[in-house]
Amino acid sequence: MPPPPRVMAQAVAPPHMPADLTPAGVRAADDHLALEEVNGTEAMAFVAQSNQRALAALTGDRRYETFRQQAEAILTATDRIPGPSFLGEGIGNFWQDAANPKGIWRRTTLDSYRSSNTRWETLLDIDALSRAEGRDWVWKGADCLAPDETRCLISLSDGGKDAVVVREFDTSTGRWVEDGFILPEGKHRLEWLDRDTLLVATDFGAGTLTESGYPFIVKSLMRGQTLAQATEVYRGDIGDGGYGVSPSVYRDRAGAVLAVLISRPLDTFRSETWELVDGRPVKLNLPERVSVYGVQGGSFILSPDEDWARPGRSHKAGSLLAICIPCVRPTDGPVVISNQADTIFEPTDRQSIGGVRVMQDRVVVAISDNVVGRLAVFHNRGEFGWPRTDIAVPDNSAVGLGDSSKARGQVFLSTQGFLTPPTLSVADVSTAALTELRSSPAKFDASTHVTEQFEARSSDGTMIPYFVTRPRDMAMDGSAPTILFGYGGFQVSFPPAYKPEMGRLWLENGGVFVQANIRGGGEFGPEWHQAVLNENRQLAFDDFAAVAADLHRRGISSPRRTGIYGRSNGGVLTSVSITQHPELFHAAVIESPLIDMLRYHELPAGASWIGEYGDPRIPEEAAWIARYSAYQNLRPGADYPRVYITTNTRDDRVHPGHSRKFAARLGEMGYDHLYYEETSGGHSNDADPIANARRWARHYVYLAQQLMD
Repeated sequence: MPPPPRVMAQAVAPPHMPADLTPAGVRAADDHLALEEVNGTEAMAFVAQSNQRALAALTGDRRYETFRQQAEAILTATDRIPGPSFLGEGIGNFWQDAANPKGIWRRTTLDSYRSSNTRWETLLDIDALSRAEGRDWVWKGADCLAPDETRCLISLSDGGKDAVVVREFDTSTGRWVEDGFILPEGKHRLEWLDRDTLLVATDFGAGTLTESGYPFIVKSLMRGQTLAQATEVYRGDIGDGGYGVSPSVYRDRAGAVLAVLISRPLDTFRSETWELVDGRPVKLNLPERVSVYGVQGGSFILSPDEDWARPGRSHKAGSLLAICIPCVRPTDGPVVISNQADTIFEPTDRQSIGGVRVMQDRVVVAISDNVVGRLAVFHNRGEFGWPRTDIAVPDNSAVGLGDSSKARGQVFLSTQGFLTPPTLSVADVSTAALTELRSSPAKFDASTHVTEQFEARSSDGTMIPYFVTRPRDMAMDGSAPTILFGYGGFQVSFPPAYKPEMGRLWLENGGVFVQANIRGGGEFGPEWHQAVLNENRQLAFDDFAAVAADLHRRGISSPRRTGIYGRSNGGVLTSVSITQHPELFHAAVIESPLIDMLRYHELPAGASWIGEYGDPRIPEEAAWIARYSAYQNLRPGADYPRVYITTNTRDDRVHPGHSRKFAARLGEMGYDHLYYEETSGGHSNDADPIANARRWARHYVYLAQQLMD
């Protein structure tokens, strides 16, 4: 029999909920503001003391070293699939392993990549560069100018932050360009216009960043110019939201420019779309919620995230369209109506677009069908429509589109499942032929487990799908240690994915892994996301609680054996779940989280997410946020589990103050908890696989302590 659920303590009003929900009132009621100073003396003393306690509890556990070694072997394994990108006539790859923890950028030919003995040429060694320059450089990518792709803009982060420095590299010489483009540290948005010109949105000095710390001005920067000498081509407004204004340059397979667009975000999801026509910005008649994927045959390939009515046409949110460029330019004369068939694909209610690659005369689309992957190629036949060709992929798997090349007519793609390692293939879009390139070896024994999909009924009757990966012969008596993962925000989808460290450290030890596709994600298109925005956010938390309760009802797990994991926006989910439903869970890994939702807009880069959560400066919106914000809703006398909160000092996306303050308040209320703050790596945890192995080992030691012991 499963153990009885814990009984919640009698409700007590949260003692730290401000009576005054204005920003000034919230600030006055906050007794841990000093912990928001990233490198402040009090804050770092708190971090040091908390880290010492957490490491003693986690790294001192008998399982830690085994977990760490297993995770490191997985993350540094040389038989991993090297993620490929098209680079000129060859294939590029960024690679990290035990010998190269910072990583190397390298290239080879496609034929060599296909072979069992690939011969790589190193272009840039980040470990060597870090040693030579005495910096903690973290690779953040390369942007190479088509079609030859010999001139590349390399982004490097100091310690893993989102902010990067940019330098120009020549792959034909293997050296930095002597008179090359160099941009100082910043959250840049940049594109090649031609070999000697960049379009740059960045920090141009005082008064050129929004309150979120993102740019709202685009300038044309010519080779040899300083940022101060660049020519302004577009200006938004200092009050703009989102992640800042950004340029996009669309080219044909020969590298010729087809269109230059500038996206001006109004908030997290709404934006204006402008086109540079003869060097002059022109506002296009496009929806404020739209994704533009490319240009083909004089048309934009795009998807509106809202229903869109225009002269002579109407389009459903989430559909994939081809809209002629003159059709959306402003005009004083008759509205242009193209004869081209404009609907490429319209998903059903349980489908969504998972990825799009725009080729010369075809469009490749990854389709999510009830959270299972499909792949289709649509051929542009002009007014005769878009005939569809399906490409066979494994059943019950996720399909991820990788890099594409218009010049070659090829697209990389991967398929994987919870128990099926990734397979990398290349698709020839003209023939719809799929050629397997590499298959990752299994990193854990999947023969003992099975994956099933269920649905749970949420508070408003909506059915919420979730996947359960469990031992095949497991007794349904509620005794199985279970991790429930969720995210539920920003229209981010979570299809089935092979998680080798989870399989090795958790499944092989008898654990169960559950992935909940709650609202807020993009699994079923824009409506699935928009259903829980702003005042409706509580529905996402209800979805998650409904899945947990359904697990217990089915006997898959029980409150004593259920733990939850979420990071970033998933940290909102997990912190709220613990404060609202402590009776459902016995563990929570709350990683890199947003938690203080009444002050999130005050902490960089929080104001960029107002379109998702609402604006705490508006009384009505502060009221609905206050109803769930976990930092203010902690209360004495509740039966909270011993939680594990963890973040990163260098995280410049989600401020570490959220985690610190939540941990401090738990402590002052007398609740047992663990808090650990890594000092490098940033929000993405991509700085060092060795450090990442330690991170996963800490996570799973904690979960084993709470759910298996």
